[in-house]
Amino acid sequence: MYSVTSPPAIISDLVIVGSAIIDNVGVVQQRGIVRAYDTRSGSLRWTWDPIPREKGEPGYSTWEGKLAHRTGAANVWPPISVDPGRDLVLLPTGSASPDYYGGERIGQNLFANCVVALRASTGELVWTFQTVHHDLWDYDVPMQPILFTLEREERAVPAVAVGTKSGDLFVLNRETGVPLFPVEERPVPQTTLPGEQASPTQPFPATLPVFGLRHLTTDDAFGLTPTDVEVARQVIASLHWKGLFTPPGLEPTAHAPGATGGFNWGGLSYDPERGILMGAVNRVATIVQLIPRQQDREMFPALEIGSVRLNAEVAPMLDTPYVVKRTYLIDRSKPYRHPPIPYTKPPWGTLAGINLGRGTLQFEVPLGNMLDPAKYSEAAQWGSLSLGGPITTAGGLVFIAATMDQHLRAFDTETGLLLWQSDLPAGGQATPMTYMVAGTQYVVQAAGGHAPLGTTPGDYVVAYALPDTERGGQ
Repeated sequence: MYSVTSPPAIISDLVIVGSAIIDNVGVVQQRGIVRAYDTRSGSLRWTWDPIPREKGEPGYSTWEGKLAHRTGAANVWPPISVDPGRDLVLLPTGSASPDYYGGERIGQNLFANCVVALRASTGELVWTFQTVHHDLWDYDVPMQPILFTLEREERAVPAVAVGTKSGDLFVLNRETGVPLFPVEERPVPQTTLPGEQASPTQPFPATLPVFGLRHLTTDDAFGLTPTDVEVARQVIASLHWKGLFTPPGLEPTAHAPGATGGFNWGGLSYDPERGILMGAVNRVATIVQLIPRQQDREMFPALEIGSVRLNAEVAPMLDTPYVVKRTYLIDRSKPYRHPPIPYTKPPWGTLAGINLGRGTLQFEVPLGNMLDPAKYSEAAQWGSLSLGGPITTAGGLVFIAATMDQHLRAFDTETGLLLWQSDLPAGGQATPMTYMVAGTQYVVQAAGGHAPLGTTPGDYVVAYALPDTERGGQ
C-alpha cells in the first residue's frame, strides 16, 4: 500500500522523496513521511512527517481524537519543487486517511492538504498554506508547485502556485507563503453525519477565476437523446448536493468538482513573457456514499472491495463506523459505448489560461474529444477528461496531450486557439517536454497509455520538430 509515483527532487547534496499511499483503507495507515538522503553516502539526513505526532510540535492541536495522531497519509505523492537559492523545498501534501470520514481526526488537520516550505538543508518548517481544512473530499494538492517570478508594481516577487482538485488556484509568496492574490474564508455546507465535524469555513480565492464543475442541478443534465437527458435529470435529482464542499453522508452525495478535479497531477505551466498561467481542467462530478459497516455486505454482497478509477470503488475505511462507496456521475447503462458519457453538460475538460498581470481569465477552451467528431458534430466542443499537463514555449505556444482521444495539441498562449494536433500511437497521459539541438526545437511526448482512462497502452516516446526548410529535411 506504499509506493513512490514521482521522481525525487535534487537540491545541493540531497535527494528528497515522498510517497504514494492507497486511499481509504483505514485511519491508521502508512505515514506520509518525506525523507532527505545524502547523495554521496546514502545516509538519511532528515525526515518530515506531515502529521504531528508529539505534543508541542507545530500543528499538534489541529488533530483531535483517540486515533488522530496515528492517522496516516497526508503524503506527498506529486513531484516536489526546490528553490536552491533560498534553500527551500516546496511540498504538495494530500488528504489524511481516510479521505471521506474525519471523525477520528477532528480539527483543521495541519499539514494535510497544504503547500509546505521546508528548509532544504535541515528539514525545518519555514511556512505552510492550507488549501482545504479537514478534508472530506479527496481534494489533495495534486501537483508539483510551480515556481516563477511575478511582476507586481515594478517589483519582482518570488512566487509559487498550485491548482487543487476543487478547481482553485492559489498564488503565494515563495518566501513567506502569504497569498499574492486575496484569499478569504467562506462558510460551507455542514455535516449531519454522527461523529463528524466539518470545517465551518474553507479558503477561497477572492479575485482569481475558479474552475471545474462547481454547480449541479437538474438543469445541468446531459444526454445524447431526450430519453438520456431525462435519465440524467433523475439521477442528478436523486443526489444530495448543497454546493462546493458538501460533506459526504449516508445518502448518495455529489462532489463537484469530483476527485479527478478541477486540476490534477498534470500541473501548471507559466509563460513569463506574457504573464499567463496554464492548466488542464476536468469537469465531472464524483458520487460518494458512506454505508454503516454492518450494512456493507448486505448492500454490496457481490462487489469486491477495491479501486478502479472512473468505475465503482468500495473501500473499508478501517477504524471508522463506515465503508465508502465512490463512483462518478457518468452514464454506465450502455456497456457497448466507450467512453461512458457524463450525466452533466459539457465541456468535460478544458484548457485554461489565467492572466496573472490582471488576475483574470485569459481564455478557457474545450480540450480534446471523448466522442468521435465525425459521428457527433459538436464533440469538438465537448472536451475530454484528461490526465497530464501543459508546457509553454517562448514562441507563444502551449503543448498538451493528456486527453482520452490520444492527440498532442498546440494552442496559442494568448487566445487559446487550437493551431495544430497530431495522433499519438497510445494515450499521452504525461506532460510533454521541449529542448533544442543545433538550433532546432523539439517537443517530446511520452505515450504510455492509462488503463483506468481507457486509452491505448504503449511504450512510445514521440518527438516532433518543424521541418528544416533550409536543408530540405522534415
